[in-house]
Amino acid sequence: MTRHSSSRPPLLFVVLLCSVARALCVPFAIHVTDNVTGRGVPMIELETVNRVLYVTDSNGFAAIDDPQLEGRRIFFYVRGHGYLFPADGFGSTGRALDVRKDTRAELKVERLNIAERLYRITGEGIYRDTEMLGLPRPFPPHNGQVAGQDSVQTASYGGRIHWLWGDTMRMAYALGHFRMSGATSPKPGPGSFDPAVGVPLEYFVGENGFARPMWPAVPGQSSALVWSDGFISVPDRNGRERLLAHFSQRLGLEKQLAHGISVFNDETKSFDELSVLPADEPWRYPKGHPVRGRDELDGYILFRAEADSHAPFPTVRARASVEALTKIQSYEAFTCLRAGTREVERDAAGRAVWAWKSDAAPLTQESEALLIRDGQLRAEEARYQVRDAQSSKPIALHAGSVRWNAFREKWVMIVGQRGGTSMLGEIWFSEADDMTGPWRTARKIVTHDRQSFYNPVHHDFLDQVGGRLIYFEGTYSNEFSGPVATPRYQYNQIMYRLDLSDPRLRLP
Repeated sequence: MTRHSSSRPPLLFVVLLCSVARALCVPFAIHVTDNVTGRGVPMIELETVNRVLYVTDSNGFAAIDDPQLEGRRIFFYVRGHGYLFPADGFGSTGRALDVRKDTRAELKVERLNIAERLYRITGEGIYRDTEMLGLPRPFPPHNGQVAGQDSVQTASYGGRIHWLWGDTMRMAYALGHFRMSGATSPKPGPGSFDPAVGVPLEYFVGENGFARPMWPAVPGQSSALVWSDGFISVPDRNGRERLLAHFSQRLGLEKQLAHGISVFNDETKSFDELSVLPADEPWRYPKGHPVRGRDELDGYILFRAEADSHAPFPTVRARASVEALTKIQSYEAFTCLRAGTREVERDAAGRAVWAWKSDAAPLTQESEALLIRDGQLRAEEARYQVRDAQSSKPIALHAGSVRWNAFREKWVMIVGQRGGTSMLGEIWFSEADDMTGPWRTARKIVTHDRQSFYNPVHHDFLDQVGGRLIYFEGTYSNEFSGPVATPRYQYNQIMYRLDLSDPRLRLP
């Protein structure tokens, strides 16, 4: 009997070979989960005794792929902003683990933050460790080759959500570009994406594949940057939907070259200059994260004032049209001062008269505090003097957003803090019956240890369960807070979720 040879190995041998290769190649996995929800927790630091640092990805995984650790019992310190790992008898918050390829250790942490950290939205390697472990990721990687991005702005336009960021870093060089990047995503809902899992961004990219600038270069100033905010979709005189924004052409943080209103060009998918504002115009233009009234028929859009140290109080308004937003005469300020004075206007009963006025500047948190100090305004008449609901200490606010919330039946504010336990790293929740206040008390919902998390914004288009679950993001960075940067998370956007039924959010 003749035996025919074959160049193909037996199937069983192939299966065994693949199994051995997988065991040799798949790193040791540490999965850090919330001890209540079981969900993986991103940005938990795992550090060895000799200071080798691993950081969990957006699924809560850390892949430990180091031949020096393989086959040994290794102690990992466990720490994370707003999360607690139990300490041992010597006070060390960590665990000794047997590091072996193709095995997994599960660690549970207790969430101290009221808000829950969900995932990183931007940057490289959002699910790096998940992929290294051969596990599925929620959706494909974003295009755009983005390494880091600063301060998000969003707007609903053309049937999609438009996402725009400030300075954008790339992997190919130490500098990226500084004229805003942009991306779009579908709107969430049935058949679309679940914001609890992630946001499928599609970037506007250049020929090299990197997220391209959304504004043209400043003529004669090749090093100038362009920052933009106040993005809002409004109709023009023909009823056509247009996407407008305020722009500021700058040389660095301080010197402004010019500013004005720009409009999105549907053909070039970039922004064109629409009108230029006087260089010294202090507040009559879109700023921050625009706020629409509950009743769309009221026809107004509200903005924060430039002079308000970035606090998000809606103190400026204009009609919701291209024509109104490009004319400074259309803007009004919410104030209790008489036009052209520092004198509080009062009615016949001696009460401060707060009203929308076109001939007076808006009050800020700081200017209102000065009026109280000088005896011009009584404390109970103030609208922006926010205090910690637990300690009653005043809070100096810095950047955020105001949105109507159907679940609370109030206007809710997600806002940062100047100073605090970490510089620009503390996030607070507040609420008011009216979008203009008074805003009285707030509760801290997120903290960061010696790291900043600034310019937070509540994405109300992601709200779930009738507004009970809300989503907000901000920029995580050591830029203003400390010398140590967190690998991959540095200078990127992180999404949090807040359950407004949490009893800790009951404000006095």
